[in-house]
Amino acid sequence: MVAVIFLVLLFIGVPIALVLAVSAMAYIVSSDNAVLFLSYPQQFFGGLSQYGLLAIPLFMLVGELMNEGGLTRRLVAFASVFLGSIRGGLAYINILANMMLASIVGSANAQVAVMSQVMVPEMHRKGYDRSFATATTAAGALLAPVIPPSMLFVIFGVLAQISIGDLFVAGIVPGLLMAVGFILVIAVLGFIHEYPKNERLTPRQALRNVVASIPSLSVPVVMIGSIVGGLATPTEAAAVGAAMAVLVGRFAHGEMKTDRMGDMLLRVAINSGVVLALVAAAAVFGWVIIYEQLPQRLGELMQSMTSDPFVYLLLLMGLLLMVGMVLDGIAALILLVPIVLPVAQAVYGINPYHLGVLMCINLTLGLLTPPVGAALYVASRVTGCKPGDIIKALLPFLLVTVLVLLLITWMPDLVTAFL
Repeated sequence: MVAVIFLVLLFIGVPIALVLAVSAMAYIVSSDNAVLFLSYPQQFFGGLSQYGLLAIPLFMLVGELMNEGGLTRRLVAFASVFLGSIRGGLAYINILANMMLASIVGSANAQVAVMSQVMVPEMHRKGYDRSFATATTAAGALLAPVIPPSMLFVIFGVLAQISIGDLFVAGIVPGLLMAVGFILVIAVLGFIHEYPKNERLTPRQALRNVVASIPSLSVPVVMIGSIVGGLATPTEAAAVGAAMAVLVGRFAHGEMKTDRMGDMLLRVAINSGVVLALVAAAAVFGWVIIYEQLPQRLGELMQSMTSDPFVYLLLLMGLLLMVGMVLDGIAALILLVPIVLPVAQAVYGINPYHLGVLMCINLTLGLLTPPVGAALYVASRVTGCKPGDIIKALLPFLLVTVLVLLLITWMPDLVTAFL
């Protein structure tokens, strides 16, 4: 009965947080164990007691402050310095700027919305096909959940009770592999379609862009450096990053206006509330899963199918890809980590950091894949391109992501080498 209620609520479009909370309540009712009602509120609020969850609203705040203060635009200008008159230069700039923005925003949907407004009109004006420009922007946003700091990594780290900072380090190599793969795709397509060459900057213009971007670059450098260097937790680094973004946007660039702060903080509060409500509801649902010993049952089932960790991961990747097509990445992690992680560790001896990176990359594919494809429709809405046209131009980038996923599945040292 619980499974039926869960599926019905999910497919009629009820918010996933309510789906999880109501399904857990239905389980308690069906179990005829009234004592469990006493634990329900404890589990619900206990899900929000994790210190690492503070990083979520703080990272969202950093991204909003970067946009409001003009830091994002200067990072794009900084990326343009290194590309000169390369064919398809604006597409490379798009990827590089997405890499830098990924280290701040941490949300693929938010990144698509921001970069679609910044890059697509400029690329279209310079002669690029609008669907390709949109696809390049969307592909660059796939880096957001992989290059630290990452919202999905924060959620996985909290659920798995592992170091979020180490998880950020584990995502660096896969993120760079994806970025290199995307750049190679642009190089090949640029040669085939003869994309326009980027205008070569004069030494004076290049120097001006670099100097103007130094204050903006200080925000991601300090955030990532403090995490990797062990000087701050991700939450502390996010708080420092938010303070720096305010100072840079207000005093270095002079673009941050106090009359826009209220709307910006309201957006952060609403978005953070949605995510944290989901986490709280998932804590109750996860409690039900553990109470029913679902991980143990799944472990027995998987052992009967295969004893090879690589084959298990391949089966899991197929499942995650299908889940990612219909569920948001955070919701999918919250649902699956309590089930999948115990089996992966206890039965197959898989490193939790390796599993975390694999799950986050795989689930991001769903953001750009029908039938839901949230980031795909965000890009379509912002740029006016049809989702079908975007998907067609996006296929090479999705293929690269799948190849990187298979590579790090086969070679876990690419993820765990620096841990």
